[in-house]
Parts: sequence; C-alpha cells; structure tokens
Amino acid sequence: MITHIVMWKFKEGTRKQAKEFLDGLQALDSVIPQIRSVETRLSCNPANTFDALLIVTFDSMEDLQAYQQDPRHLAAGALHKELRENRAAMDYES
Repeated sequence: MITHIVMWKFKEGTRKQAKEFLDGLQALDSVIPQIRSVETRLSCNPANTFDALLIVTFDSMEDLQAYQQDPRHLAAGALHKELRENRAAMDYES
C-alpha cells in the first residue's frame, strides 16, 4: 500500500477557493480507478504551518504515478498553483 500525503499553505483570502480545490480532489475518488481512498481536510487552527491536507492511498507506486498523470487529477490540481504559498508532499509504503 502506498500513501501519498500533500499539505498546502494557501494565500490569505483564498479559503473559499481552497475548499473548492479540496472538494475537486475528493471527487476524484469516484472517477480514478487506482485510488483506494481519499481524505481532504482544512485546518481549523490558523497557527498551523499548513492550511490543508490530502491523503490518498494506492495499491502500488505505479497506481500513484497513473493518478499523478491522469488528466482529471491534473485538471483538479491546476487551481492550487494560483492559491498556494507553499506545498509539501511525502509518499510512503506500508
């Protein structure tokens, strides 16, 4: 099992757009077959380093790579480039 975690710090005043962005990522759960599970969250604490979190699980690294190259993921992810100040990501195997 591969877990893909991404965290974002968004520009001030973009919380509504950030929520729409996360909703778009969450919706991929029902359309990209390689996804095993998706969880998205907005931080409730403005003092946190990051504002949002994505956790997606896959059966393999090949499935993760297919997801990352899928046009539906690329379309959903395009919005975050305008909104983000910072991004961090990590993948791990369990």
